[in-house]
Amino acid sequence: MTPLNEMMVDQLKDAFSAEKQGIQAMKRMLRKATDPKLREGLEAHIAQTEEQRDRVEQALEKLGARPGRKVCEAMRGLVEEAQHEVEEYEKGPVLDLVIIASQQRMEHYEISAYGTMVELSKALGQDGVAELLAQTLAEEKSQDEALTDVTRSAILPAALEAEAE
Repeated sequence: MTPLNEMMVDQLKDAFSAEKQGIQAMKRMLRKATDPKLREGLEAHIAQTEEQRDRVEQALEKLGARPGRKVCEAMRGLVEEAQHEVEEYEKGPVLDLVIIASQQRMEHYEISAYGTMVELSKALGQDGVAELLAQTLAEEKSQDEALTDVTRSAILPAALEAEAE
């Protein structure tokens, strides 16, 4: 296996771990979220992330590899930071805003990781892998936009209203 192929496999293993950690974090945040749109969005994103995790596994199989036990340290840090921040607030609009902020940090990490992997897989002639990862990249960007939309339309106005009371 060439060094670039090894790097690609390593990046995919990292992504697999990140997706698994993201699923667990979202399940914990779902229990704390109060806004109905946020809760609905988290539930949908958990299901979507499970599909993304499966896609990463398919990409690894196409490259003759398996996820293994690699741990994505970046996602671990983002999840730990989110857990600490979530514990600092009572349920309500401000906590919902904290949840969204932490989710968007995770999305931005994933967007950068998938962007790199899509380009690398294309360069390596792994069009099937590139296609799988491009689908996930598009979903991550869409999820980031959805989080921004719910922040603008519901969470931020509610948090500002609670602040004024």
